[in-house]
Amino acid sequence: METVAILCGGRGTRLREHTQAIPKGLVEVGARPILWHIVQIYAAQGFGRVVLCTGYKGELIDEFVAAESWPAGVAVTCVDTGLDTPTGGRLHRARDHLGPGTFCATYGDGVADIDLARLLRFHRDHGAVGTMTVVRPELQFGVTELDGDARVIRFREKPRSQHWINGGFFCFEPSVFDHLRDDSVLEREPLESLAADGQLRAYRHEGFWDCMDTYKDAVLLNDLWERGDAPWKVWA
Repeated sequence: METVAILCGGRGTRLREHTQAIPKGLVEVGARPILWHIVQIYAAQGFGRVVLCTGYKGELIDEFVAAESWPAGVAVTCVDTGLDTPTGGRLHRARDHLGPGTFCATYGDGVADIDLARLLRFHRDHGAVGTMTVVRPELQFGVTELDGDARVIRFREKPRSQHWINGGFFCFEPSVFDHLRDDSVLEREPLESLAADGQLRAYRHEGFWDCMDTYKDAVLLNDLWERGDAPWKVWA
């Protein structure tokens, strides 16, 4: 039974319109918390154990989990990983709940139409300690293309970035805990040391991905859901 840890303990300061009263993971998309959507992505693709690494206003997430009817065969557990613990520290503190083998992890604010079975196969085939899904997000602004004489050639409305960024949706072997401490920021020393050791691979996801980082992102995701055009809805 596959296990995923969802990092949902942060304060969500860039969504302050919502997160003064509730944790970021409970901000709603289509009248359901973003955390519900993320759990559904994993549950629909065979993950039976979900560990929510909570912190800020974690008691509200506890109440939500206890009241929710989760899909059959899916167990959702909340682990209080501390109020201000960084991302790597949250994984470190949840270690005993993640089982002895390969596990997945992601952030509590990102959704995608990712094929998790394909991601796991990619991870197991390369044999390294960690796999990080990388994405090319749409740029926030339109782009103006120029020629060598500064003549404007054309405009492109919010194209995809040419650069790959961390999109979450990780796979890890248990030896990742050799790189984690309570004060670890996952995206810094742990991932950097794995990369330096040749133990981190990138899984390129070319499909839909978005992160509910700001109020504008929340509006976008809600608009997609209301139109019936939510690509991350991989469940029936």
